Amino acid sequence: MKLLFDENLSHHLVDDRAIWAYAIEHDHAIVSKDEDFAERALLEGPPPKVVWIRAGNCTTATVDALLRAHHEELAAFATDAEAALIVLP
Repeated sequence: MKLLFDENLSHHLVDDRAIWAYAIEHDHAIVSKDEDFAERALLEGPPPKVVWIRAGNCTTATVDALLRAHHEELAAFATDAEAALIVLP
């Protein structure tokens, strides 16, 4: 599964719709702390898939460790054609 990381930047720089479209076009899953992507994934379904990070304000290293710790769950999520969203604590 290829991952596209949302950086929670100003909506003036990159629109969520543009990120969503890019993820679909390039077969990426979106990794975000943004609840908007999680809600959209539940409403519209895949693609793209969304990995919602719920760890709060944390470092990039923490997010990296979280993704690595949940590698098996993420691999199963990637192969489930119906799954749109996975939430990581």
